[in-house]
Amino acid sequence: MWMTELPPFVPFFIGALIAAFTRGPVRSVIMLVIPIVSAIHLWLLPEGVHLQFAFLDYQLIPFRADKLSFMFGYVFHIAAFISIVYSLHVRDTTQQVAGMLYAGSGLGAVFAGDLLTLFVFWEFLAFTSVFLIWARKTPRAYIAGMRYLIIQVFSGILLLVGTLFYVTENGTLVFEYIGLEGIAGWLIFFAIGIKCAFPLMHNWLTDAYPEATPTGTVFLSAFTTKVAVYALARGYPGTELLVYVGAAMTCFPIFFAVIENDLRRVLAYSLINQVGFMVCGIGIGTALALNGAISHAFNDVIFKGLLFMSMGAVLHMTGRINGSDLGGLYKTMPKTTMLCIVGAASISAFPLLSGFVSKSMVMTAALENGFDGIWLMLLFASAGVFHHAGIKIPYFAFFAHDSGLRASDPPTNMLIAMSIAAALCIGIGVYPAALYSVLPYDTGYNPYDATHVLAQTQLLFFSALAFVWLNLRGMYPPELRSTNLDVDWTYRRFLPSILQRSASSIGKVDKAIRLSFLNGLNRFLGSLSRQQQGPSSLLSKGHPAGSMVMWVAVFLATYLLLVFIRQL
Repeated sequence: MWMTELPPFVPFFIGALIAAFTRGPVRSVIMLVIPIVSAIHLWLLPEGVHLQFAFLDYQLIPFRADKLSFMFGYVFHIAAFISIVYSLHVRDTTQQVAGMLYAGSGLGAVFAGDLLTLFVFWEFLAFTSVFLIWARKTPRAYIAGMRYLIIQVFSGILLLVGTLFYVTENGTLVFEYIGLEGIAGWLIFFAIGIKCAFPLMHNWLTDAYPEATPTGTVFLSAFTTKVAVYALARGYPGTELLVYVGAAMTCFPIFFAVIENDLRRVLAYSLINQVGFMVCGIGIGTALALNGAISHAFNDVIFKGLLFMSMGAVLHMTGRINGSDLGGLYKTMPKTTMLCIVGAASISAFPLLSGFVSKSMVMTAALENGFDGIWLMLLFASAGVFHHAGIKIPYFAFFAHDSGLRASDPPTNMLIAMSIAAALCIGIGVYPAALYSVLPYDTGYNPYDATHVLAQTQLLFFSALAFVWLNLRGMYPPELRSTNLDVDWTYRRFLPSILQRSASSIGKVDKAIRLSFLNGLNRFLGSLSRQQQGPSSLLSKGHPAGSMVMWVAVFLATYLLLVFIRQL
């Protein structure tokens, strides 16, 4: 009985504690066993509320399980296991403990049945994940981590304030459908929007993720944004505004990704693009659309993790990650090259790979519900993701020009982790019924009808043709050593310059005021001294001690006056 009351985050928190005080093979075994045992426990759990208690006349539900929670719980366990395998070569206690706590925080959030518990794990996600960025130990990583932490904590503050308003308006903390009817709904919506990387709120992701360690980025790509997708699916299904927000998210990152030189930053933009499909599906709100959003979140954790792992392997073995510095690595990193191509094909929604069986559900739902313009935007975004993630990532990392680098494939544990992810991408694509069987709704959807397959194949063919033509004509944006800013220009360039100018102006005004005050005080004291001067006065100009006595008297009188006022 007690096992059904054990929340899934508990084994990960216990594992993190043990990992902090163990070393070597013992720590590795413990870290590998925890997600396996926890996953078996989760698989055997029935649906329902497993843990609740009263707190200040409200019901707190730290552990509630339903089909929506189970879907995210399953993929979080898969992601945690793959990420741990990928990081076994690392001997950094901070990274390994932070990774376990971060994974546990994600599980705590998706099984939270009330808003207060959700807030607690919402903040745990921020405080545990930032160490995966700082662990790289570079000045850029430290500054990016600070910006990341500030924005994530601000998201938590919005969630907490929204929760307080929600309790006042509804008299309950239970986390169910919220909607946008009141101020509480909007505050919680924006809190989730920050973590979901809505347009204009997204730069924490493209700023911080590429600065994390190679293993840290794999953890980061799996949990934070997917917890936000879960929260949207729980609290805002069928909110039409999300259709347009999600469509915008699928499109705008493409333009930045094609000009970006840092290949991990390309994947960060691609992550926003893929989350956009999920947000759009949640906004449509039908059974098919929600299944599409949730299944695409499931698949994205795996194929985006595979791409981040392949680029992490390149960074680990070469010390470089800019497309302008790479190329020709297929000769000495053939296994990494092939595994990266599997991830690239999956995110591009090639038939028989996992991206195809989930992305097509969202696009079909858009057409069925009269969102023709949105469908065109999603179609454009599908072509765009093939350009920047499906082609650009493997092409500039492993092919393109020969950079002269001759790095070998990464350590065995990294190859095993990538192979597991690649096998899942292929397995889900070939046999999607296994994924569909655990989705919240039974829609009878079949991705492999002639219309879907032919339409997607034609789209991929013409996208590839466009890339080849643009590249041959020299019109495709070249890989340049540069730092590209979008909305983060406002707080990384504009605001600092304004503050610097303001501080300079304020300093000048402050200096003028102080000088004016001191000059006035000196004139007043000078006139007072002249009035008291006499032939034999101690305060005469011929007696410097007289001036000192006067100043001591003034300061003593002022001090006594302040003490007297304080006693009143």
